[in-house]
Formats: sequence, C-alpha cells, structure tokens
Amino acid sequence: MNKRAAVTAAAAATGLLVAAILLPSANAGTEGTPEIREFGLQQAAGTGQRLTSDLGEKAAGWFYDSRSRRLVVNVVDERSESTVRAAGAVPRKVGHTMADLRAATDTLSRRATVPGTAWSIDPKSNSVRVVADSTVDGAGWNRLTGVADGLSGRVTVERHAGRFSPFVSDGGDPIFGGGSRCSLGFNVSVGGARAFLTAGHCGPVGSRWSEDGQGTRPLGTMTVSQFPGSDFALVPYDNPNAPAPSTVDLGGGQTRQITGAVEASVGLPVQRSGSTTGVSAGVVTGLNATVNYGNGEIVTGLVQTNVCAEPGDSGGPLFSGNAAVGLTSGGSGDCTRGGVTFFQPVTDALAATGARIGG
Repeated sequence: MNKRAAVTAAAAATGLLVAAILLPSANAGTEGTPEIREFGLQQAAGTGQRLTSDLGEKAAGWFYDSRSRRLVVNVVDERSESTVRAAGAVPRKVGHTMADLRAATDTLSRRATVPGTAWSIDPKSNSVRVVADSTVDGAGWNRLTGVADGLSGRVTVERHAGRFSPFVSDGGDPIFGGGSRCSLGFNVSVGGARAFLTAGHCGPVGSRWSEDGQGTRPLGTMTVSQFPGSDFALVPYDNPNAPAPSTVDLGGGQTRQITGAVEASVGLPVQRSGSTTGVSAGVVTGLNATVNYGNGEIVTGLVQTNVCAEPGDSGGPLFSGNAAVGLTSGGSGDCTRGGVTFFQPVTDALAATGARIGG
C-alpha cells in the first residue's frame, strides 16, 4: 500500500470511529425525547392524580381528551412541563394554580352563598365557573357578581334556565321509600354483604326501601345517609342472597357491566341511567362543584355535567364505559330542553361506606 492509500484508509477508519462514537449519542437524544402517548380512561385518571400530587402547587388540574385519548395537565412553570412530558402527558401552561382556584371557591362559599347558585372548578378554562338559576335576581345577583368581579379573572358567572333542586320525586331501576321515588345507583359489597348505593337526599337512616310503591317487594333499610354536605346513601339488602349484579340498566333489556370506579375528569364522556328518563349522555364540565339547593341544603365536592335528568332519577348511576363515576344528586332543566346536573363522586361514597363495586 502506498502512502496516499494508507493515509486515506486511516482517515476512513478514523471517520468510522468518530461516527460510531457520535451516532449513539444522536440516537439517544432522539429516543430520549418523551413522546405524547394515548391513555385509557382509568390509566389517565391514575397518572393525572399522581402528576398533580407530585407537582403540588405547580399544577393546576388535569383533564382527559377522550377524542385523542390524551391526558392534559395544567402547569405554571417550564420545569413542570418537562415532568408532564416525561409521563407521556400533554403539558399546558396556565395562569392560575389550583390553589388560586380553590381560594376563589372558598371566597364564594364565605361571601356568596346565594340559594340557586352553583360553582365548580373547570381545568379546561382554568377558572371557577359560577352558574345562577332563574331564582337568583336583585340583591342576590348583585352580591354574586360583586364577589366574582373581585376575584381577578378567576371566576366567570353565567345564567341558567330552571331551578336547582334535588331530583327526588314524590311519586337505573326505581326504588321506593318514605313516600319518595328514586333510582338505584350501584350494587356494592360491604364486608361480603350485598348492598346498593343511592342518593342521601332520598331518605334518612332507618327508611325502608322496596321495588314497588306499596312495599310488597322490600329491598332493605338505609343504614347510611349523608345529605346535605354530601349526597349518598347505603342500603344493605334484606336478603343476603338477593340478585345484585354489578350492572346498570340501559333500557330495552340491555345492561352494562360495571367493573370498577374512576375519578371524574373534565371532558370525560359519561352516561346516566335513571328510573324516570332512562339513559342520557353528555360530558363532565366541572369538578369540586358546590350547589346551593336552598333551605340550607348545600352540597360540596360534586361532579358537574351537561347530562339531563328529571325527578325520580335521583341516586341513579353515572358511568363511563365500564367504570362507575357518580350518583345523581340534582340540577336544573329536563330531558326535553337539557340542563345542568350534579353527581356525588362514587369514589367518595365507596370510601366513606367501606364498600366496593360489585354484588
């Protein structure tokens, strides 16, 4: 080999060596960039809760985009954006922390407790959305808007037709007790015993419940009833061998298997089943909602939706796919015009009663 060839060969070898050293670094940089990925519903809920817990005051809530199957997490700084991306979620920079929004709801609770009003935290708009029904006017409306105006753009106020009230009827599957008609929520197991959940405003502890208004087909006695404050109740079945399938009624002889429970998120597609109006669908529009039904009946920590409901649907199940989400509390409107409906988170009811989904 002549000198020129030797030099060329050496240069080529050196070039290959350099490429061998550099290429892995270049590939690592590409592979090391976190990719936004798709999430299942329950996986999104778990990841969203973990991220917001880990980020603390740097996070401002999260929501699930059901169309793209993406988890979106609100953050207030760039370092938090990196943490969210590393988990495969979409970071979204916003102006108000969750602490800011909770402080706004606290101010509303102290200074604007007007009957016929409701408010909830909306991570999509990064604000507290206040809704006033048709009964709020004059001094009440001025009080509400005055407090909202002083909350630095963290609060929006809107009107809604109708009147907020619990959806209980004097007159899921119908259940009857204490002169009221409600809907069965979810069948559960408590220490191995079969029971079901419904709304707390349907009746007090000790009330007897049956499948018919005459009480000839008894179901059980209410042992837990929380209302106001919360809105859930527990009724153990009299018959320990009573059929108590973990399903919800879809009408037409069809049912949906319920295999677990999930925390609600804004944008989550949901369905509600009730003994008056059957099945209706919509999406979650707000979290940590407070509703003032009047007469001192204030309920907090609810899920707000645009799903319609009517009297008699109270206590009925709200679900998404095979997951339990909530129990129908109340709202305004009907299933002809539409409306706003609020639900007790089923995860809170399960935790408070020591129950689990399933018969």
